[in-house]
Amino acid sequence: MQFASSVVGYIKEIILGVWGLLQGMYITMLNMLRPKITEQYPENRNTNKPMEDFRAILTMPHDAQNRHRCTACGICEMNCPNGTIKIDSKMEADPAIGKERKTLDKYIYDLGSCIFCALCTQTCPQDAIEWSNDFEHSLFSRGKLYRQLNQPGSSLAPKPAQTKE
Repeated sequence: MQFASSVVGYIKEIILGVWGLLQGMYITMLNMLRPKITEQYPENRNTNKPMEDFRAILTMPHDAQNRHRCTACGICEMNCPNGTIKIDSKMEADPAIGKERKTLDKYIYDLGSCIFCALCTQTCPQDAIEWSNDFEHSLFSRGKLYRQLNQPGSSLAPKPAQTKE
């Protein structure tokens, strides 16, 4: 009696295994018969746009007078989990306030070690850095992945005047 129940269980397992295999083959055949949707990337480069929230390359916007909003506070550098951002600052005399203040000298960004977590842009109090949608950044040498975000000769943009209402 025990032998018969083990044989029945064995046959039942074989039938269930074959049924699972047939289900998988059915799904595979459906996918083979569906029309293919393939993006022809190099050909449709002008029409292929990434999503709005896509994080490609960190940028520092400058205005027409080559001014940026970075105050060299270092918050983005401190929040970067793997040291992608390096900020070099220097002290300069500010005639408007009559004292020295810290100004941005170099803002170095290593695209090769960035994990695109956006902790730098979320914590920047001045909104001085942002993500671009330029997703084509493959290069032949690793050294070209280091980028200086502030343009040479750039300066801190003045704060907008606050109006009292």
